[in-house]
Amino acid sequence: MKQRDPQELSTWFAKEWRLLAAVSITGVIYNVGLGAGPWLEGQLAQAVANLADGSGASATIAWLSLAYVLTTALVQAMRYLKRLYVRKFANKISRGMKERIYAGLLADTSGALASQGAGTVMTKAISDVDDCVEGMRKFTTELFDTGVALATYLVMLLVLDWRLTLVSLVFPAVSYVVAASLRQRVTRATALAKQSSGVLKEVTLERTSGAVTLRAFGAEAHENRLMEDRLMDYRRKATAAGILSGSLQPLYLAISTVSCGFILYLGGRNVLGLGWTAWDVAALSTFFATYLRLARKSSTAAKLFNAVQRARVSWERIRPFMGRQADNSAEQRVARPATLELRNVSVFRHDGRPVLRDVCLTVQPGQIVGVTGEVASGKTLLGLAMAELVPHTGQALFDGQPLASLQSQEVGVVGYLGHDPELLSDTIEENVRLGQPGDATEALTCAALGPDLAQMPDGAATRIGEGGAALSGGQRARVGLARTLFNRRPVLVLDDPFSSVDPRTERQVLKALRQHYSDCAIVLISHRLECFPLLDQVVYLHDGCATVATHKQLLDTQPGYRELFDLQQGGDLDA
Repeated sequence: MKQRDPQELSTWFAKEWRLLAAVSITGVIYNVGLGAGPWLEGQLAQAVANLADGSGASATIAWLSLAYVLTTALVQAMRYLKRLYVRKFANKISRGMKERIYAGLLADTSGALASQGAGTVMTKAISDVDDCVEGMRKFTTELFDTGVALATYLVMLLVLDWRLTLVSLVFPAVSYVVAASLRQRVTRATALAKQSSGVLKEVTLERTSGAVTLRAFGAEAHENRLMEDRLMDYRRKATAAGILSGSLQPLYLAISTVSCGFILYLGGRNVLGLGWTAWDVAALSTFFATYLRLARKSSTAAKLFNAVQRARVSWERIRPFMGRQADNSAEQRVARPATLELRNVSVFRHDGRPVLRDVCLTVQPGQIVGVTGEVASGKTLLGLAMAELVPHTGQALFDGQPLASLQSQEVGVVGYLGHDPELLSDTIEENVRLGQPGDATEALTCAALGPDLAQMPDGAATRIGEGGAALSGGQRARVGLARTLFNRRPVLVLDDPFSSVDPRTERQVLKALRQHYSDCAIVLISHRLECFPLLDQVVYLHDGCATVATHKQLLDTQPGYRELFDLQQGGDLDA
């Protein structure tokens, strides 16, 4: 079967066709049944009138009342089932879209966050999905609650008096014209509000994360004014969007109900035998009640146009993240063990000056190789070159094949953990899985997060806030590490994962890597050398060169490495 494109909104509707079928069945029964209400109300009115003039019987009213109650019960039961299925449909679509976006962020996180900002990306990942799904839910609901109901009411009105029906429908049509004329304004206001929301989130995140620095340099007042300006901008734009989206339905309803005056006048003439059709009291009551229901549904339909426009704005924002990605299941993440080789690799600064020259390194599966050096020696650049994230010369090979071509595939061979784990405003588990299937327990345990999760109210389901604001620096780093371990690759490049953890936790993580990731080639970049005696090899960067040896050999041959190690008071460690 041909795979449907997830960047087409129809794909998401088709994905849940079973639920939509259940919605269709219950929706048709419910909305067609709505037509029985006005008809029974009209019959009751006529029965009461007959009883008043002595031509009717109370038993008729009793039977009609019972029929009204039973019909109403059936209709409301169908309404409950329809809404239940619609809600299940919306929940499944929401979960699927968020998982797809998280997988997209995993594939293109650095580019998205760097170019758009964390606040904007978070808005796309959470708020825009919610708005888009809400628009899909309303469309699915109103397709039956409005479309089928309107068709039912229209048929009833035409049967009763087609001329009066045509006159009455003029003003509902006007409400649709008004809704269409406001469409672009609603779309523009919604887009501006969402853009302002993303900027506000980004400024808030920066203000929170840099609070200590701002206070130390006396820059809090300036940042507070900037944040207040962003907040006021968001208030204005959100208020404008809210007024347009929330206050238009009463306008549509008011326009539609203008026809009630014509119905009372012309319908009264029908009852008196002076109009287009001969009516009794039941026909007038049925027509009037049916039209009121039609008018309310018309105003809802007009409002639906605006909801669909808001959903369309959200869909266009998240659509780039919905592209096809490979099925990154647990089986595919465990790739074959193979060797990582660097042959005369040179890395350059942005201005073209070399930082590292002719680096040669071989990392076998099961080995953990450390990379260290003085500040600005090129440690991070070397890690980025291994992940093919910066240009370099020389050969970087995996299993004898060019690493660049392997990394360009949808599932690469290098998993990279940078300084900033770029956490999403979601649960710890979702930050680790990023929408991929599987159990994240092992990755969380290997990252030494077990004791931390035990202290949290919801464990791995704990929400961490913007950028992981609810976590400590060490916890954020270990969540990022758990993410890299869960999305397993045959080569793992970990840039300073222990910068905010204690030595005991560092040893615990290193032991877990040895035990559970023995089929991976692991490169550990760090300025902390306490665990380096436990590593298989160490790459010492100095003066643009790389010396590869064991920890002991470097102590004996490289005074700079010995000085770094002694300054940190490194000692013997038990393997």
